[in-house]
Amino acid sequence: RLFFNQIIPLTKERTWQDDDVNQLHVQIPTKYLSFVAGKISLEDYFDNNAYAHDPRDQFMNWNLMAAGAWDYPANTRGYAPSIVLQYISPDDELRYAFSLIPKEATGSDMNWNFGKSHSQTIEYAHHYFLNRHSGTVRLLGFLTYGKLGNYEHAVETMPSAPDITLTRKYGRTKYGFAVNADQSLSNDFGVFARGSWNDGKTETWVFTEIDRAITIGGQLNGNNWNRINDKFGFAYGIAGISKQHRDYLAAGGNG
Repeated sequence: RLFFNQIIPLTKERTWQDDDVNQLHVQIPTKYLSFVAGKISLEDYFDNNAYAHDPRDQFMNWNLMAAGAWDYPANTRGYAPSIVLQYISPDDELRYAFSLIPKEATGSDMNWNFGKSHSQTIEYAHHYFLNRHSGTVRLLGFLTYGKLGNYEHAVETMPSAPDITLTRKYGRTKYGFAVNADQSLSNDFGVFARGSWNDGKTETWVFTEIDRAITIGGQLNGNNWNRINDKFGFAYGIAGISKQHRDYLAAGGNG
């Protein structure tokens, strides 16, 4: 990661920010605008979840650490040159990102022709309390624009063993949305849920071949046995692909 971050205060009130990934232990405004530009991971800013987001100490399944149908912009290692604009307040957050995408699916080299090839992401998050326990609901939408292949076109032109890479051309889009929530039920236990969907017409470009997904689960920490860093998690998920995607694979196509 290499990025620039500028905070523009909207209030004189200040709070301490924890020392954590991508942030320092400093005082920041309780309400502010921010501008981020550089090489970042979009997952550091979008689709967060208190119980199913960080594979280092939560779930390692790709459909649980992120919204499975969000084909988020990134290179092979998960990073993308991006600009992120944010409005942050104690109750509400709104963020937008403009990111480059790779020249090839899951590739390392990014396409700098950003007029024809890019991805846009927008998310709104609302924080609230239920019986004095914190919760958050997030709504995410994305639109990727680039030189993408089309499942249906591949099957029409190559009925046997279609190759989607031969149908790639500029001007195609891939779009979708995700709903994401987490709710603390006690000091030790919380639950989460995610649902995501994309149009499933154009090829998966970066993340994983999922066009719609639903996941639910929970997490219990070790506070009751005096090991606060212990975590026990459980989850259930369903993932699927679109009809066009299924037809392409059934005809002998490869992901």
